[in-house]
Amino acid sequence: EVSTDDPETAFCTLANREELNPEEDSIHHCLYQFTRNETLTETNKLLCDVCTQRHCGPKNNIKSEKKYVYTNAKKQMLISLAPPILTLHLKRFQHAGYNLQKVNRHIKFPEVIDLAPFCTAKCKNVAEGNTKVLYSLYGVVEHSGTMRSGHYTAYVKMRAMNNHLSDLVLRGQSQASETEPVKGQWFHISDTHVQPVSVSKVLSSQAYLLFYERLL
Repeated sequence: EVSTDDPETAFCTLANREELNPEEDSIHHCLYQFTRNETLTETNKLLCDVCTQRHCGPKNNIKSEKKYVYTNAKKQMLISLAPPILTLHLKRFQHAGYNLQKVNRHIKFPEVIDLAPFCTAKCKNVAEGNTKVLYSLYGVVEHSGTMRSGHYTAYVKMRAMNNHLSDLVLRGQSQASETEPVKGQWFHISDTHVQPVSVSKVLSSQAYLLFYERLL
């Protein structure tokens, strides 16, 4: 979506991202890098319709003269609509020469995560004045093995029905005031084997997919 926001507020977020100082090998650091401000220059310059029209006149002359104006620009990817369910997919491979190699290191992730530093200041479904967009972890998918073979297992939290989440899904409304993780029991599922586990066991897993539900 191309926006024409005021340049002074176009790159503003709900919460100050510069105060984050995210730890390396953490999900916060991944999100910070994914939503960082980028400068487009040289061969990455942006084709500017406004500049082109100023330089070449009306649009009907642009094609024939083929005079397009490119300009330096800034680019940033931010969340404009906070989802009821947040799914984070970690890229667990890297190029090693001509081959792909699996990334096995642990990426830290919290039980409760605040997306506000990664949301645009005009996030569509966040009430005015709110500076937090909180999510509670309820599922993790883990992969063991290599790029060629392996095994998927899951950690799932069994919890009471979340009426607030139903409101978010059906009506897009947020009225919750909780800031703590949704209470429940975690289970590890591997094929037909299911066993209860502690939250510390879940948080120490090598996550491949993370599933969060919105609190507020």
